[in-house]
Amino acid sequence: MSASAIFVLDLKGKVLICRNYKGDVDMSEIDHFLPLLMQHEEEGLLCPVLSHGNVHFMWIKHSNLYLVATTNKNSNASLVYSFLYKMVEVFTEYFKELEEESIQDNFVVVYELLDELMDFGFPQTTDSKILQEYITQEGAKLEVAKSKVPTTVTNAVSWRSEGIKYKKNEVFIDVIESINVLVNANGSVMSSDIVGSIKLKTMLSGMPELRLGLNDRVLFALTGRDKGKTVVMEDVKFHQCVRLSRFESDRTISFIPPDGESELMSYRINTHVKPLIWIESVIEKFSHSRVEIMVKAKGQFKKQSVANNVEVRVPVPSDADSPKFKTSTGSAKYVPEKDLVVWTIKSFPGGKEFLMRAHFGLPSVENAENEGKPPITVKFEIPYFTVSGIQVRYMKIIEKSGYQALPWVRYITQSGDYQLRTNV
Repeated sequence: MSASAIFVLDLKGKVLICRNYKGDVDMSEIDHFLPLLMQHEEEGLLCPVLSHGNVHFMWIKHSNLYLVATTNKNSNASLVYSFLYKMVEVFTEYFKELEEESIQDNFVVVYELLDELMDFGFPQTTDSKILQEYITQEGAKLEVAKSKVPTTVTNAVSWRSEGIKYKKNEVFIDVIESINVLVNANGSVMSSDIVGSIKLKTMLSGMPELRLGLNDRVLFALTGRDKGKTVVMEDVKFHQCVRLSRFESDRTISFIPPDGESELMSYRINTHVKPLIWIESVIEKFSHSRVEIMVKAKGQFKKQSVANNVEVRVPVPSDADSPKFKTSTGSAKYVPEKDLVVWTIKSFPGGKEFLMRAHFGLPSVENAENEGKPPITVKFEIPYFTVSGIQVRYMKIIEKSGYQALPWVRYITQSGDYQLRTNV
């Protein structure tokens, strides 16, 4: 079961807009929500589900709003939360910013959306591209639009409209991998993994059928091929357009794509990752006078690759002042509000090594607070490169009119949660 009613409240608990889907929970129950929230907050027991009698409130906070779903049944909480976050996504697509003012300025459209997003407590059409075909932000158009519901709403392929036409048929595939690494102060990798996603930008006419082939180890084992490098993907999540039964039976990724931009799939690869940018740091504190920092950065990736927009963020004591920097490349600046030195290198070739020195004054009175030891963090992006070695082997595009289409593939590796702990 899902939600009985949906409410949008301001921070004072005043109902801005609501929709009663099932009528089995008294709408005045929402008056108990904010007092319950405040009480739990004061007790330090705040949780995502609050209960008053046999009524449960599932809520999220976004900007200056609370989005609340009520139910008196044993509802599927994960479904309700997915729906609340989807609501935020759809409203943001419509109004750019979702906040109290945008709700008040667009009451009619919000009511229309609440009607289409959910029916009798169950999520219905939640794709904003499809909703925008028949719910527009111009009042006059609303009446006209209502008379003709797009086939996408009643269609089996709800994420794609019929009759799409392009002069040039193309599909762009981006394989983006984020590296998460945690290195301890002794230089040992404590944890590492790769989180990847395959994003599409499709500009294809008609209702094309696409088949994507990857160097998936399970697929190669099924077909008896073991040539070349393969990858083992875990936690694979697909866009609703992918035929899951086909993937489960023979690992074929077969789908009719949404028009425009979408995320086709995401995955995780649990593997030992060698840090692509290695950082060595020496931080010396001279009490009551100064702190000196020396940071060495080395590119541990292929020489033909280049990391772009590299940022090395080095924590400094909160009472440091009078910064002086010296870098072998790039530029360093002090960000006092975050207690950081940010060393920026626009272009960092593989195999190269660079140095940054920083000197700070410290006050003569010791800071009484015992400060923690925040890690050094690194941000970067390396185009035309994947750490896991994942490859798009083919992209077949089949459409009944038989047109030729060009698939373009791009690989990008970037930093995710990339941290190196320090001794000081």
